[in-house]
Amino acid sequence: MQSNADDDVLLPNSVLGKAQLLLAAFESGADRLRLSELSRRSGVPKASAYRLAQELVRWGLLDRHGETYELGIRLFHLGQRVPASAVLRSVARPLMTDLYTRTRAAVHLAVLDGTHVLFLEKIAGEANVLTHSYVGGRLPASCTATGQLLLALAPDGPERVAALVRTGLPVLTPRSVTDPGVLAQRLSRARRQGYALEVEGVRAGYASLAVPVSMGGQEYGALSVTGPVAQVSVDRWLAALRATAESIERGVAQKTARRAPCETIRPARVREAPVARSAPAVS
Repeated sequence: MQSNADDDVLLPNSVLGKAQLLLAAFESGADRLRLSELSRRSGVPKASAYRLAQELVRWGLLDRHGETYELGIRLFHLGQRVPASAVLRSVARPLMTDLYTRTRAAVHLAVLDGTHVLFLEKIAGEANVLTHSYVGGRLPASCTATGQLLLALAPDGPERVAALVRTGLPVLTPRSVTDPGVLAQRLSRARRQGYALEVEGVRAGYASLAVPVSMGGQEYGALSVTGPVAQVSVDRWLAALRATAESIERGVAQKTARRAPCETIRPARVREAPVARSAPAVS
């Protein structure tokens, strides 16, 4: 999924194009924005931003609270009906719950959204609800295990990496990848191994291990477990992660086949390399 927020584009002339820019202004993770912030982030002049914001409020796509705006509940309902994510989430959630029960680590399902990862689902207990991730939230792909894996597998991964490098690799912690050469090495390793391990690239004291989930053809999601650094290891969790990913792939293929009985979908598999006894950190 390519996000327009990551592209340098001219301000569109159409009302619909400007409305899209207003909604995209929230992609940085802000929950509420004042009109001035909405105008600045979207590039839409303040007067036009005000008029369009009122329309979006009437449509239920934005909510207004005093002087601030936030995304409306109607967007959430519409998002739940997107066929690809709806099928993937409905299949994945019970399997992710089983994985959480086995590992007691936060379990995430993510896809690429431009140069970020978008979290489609998350299962975590009260003791390990991580504030940096939530359903519908986004994080820079270069900082996360899921993002590095998806960048490594995406057909247009080099273009997405180039876009990240042009603006400067994001820094979330002192251990976030900031050198394009180092990032290239880690993406190559993730592609070769079929998994990615990130240590403290998003949050100090925490690590994540991610494996791909094939959605057919060259489309992938990523499944990950996140926990304290001392608990996250390839030897400990990779086999369970891969087994869960394979179960998700089978379930998605079966549901998709029922929706389109004339078409047989065979998810592509990533060649699995032998598991090393000790794996280098991906972040």
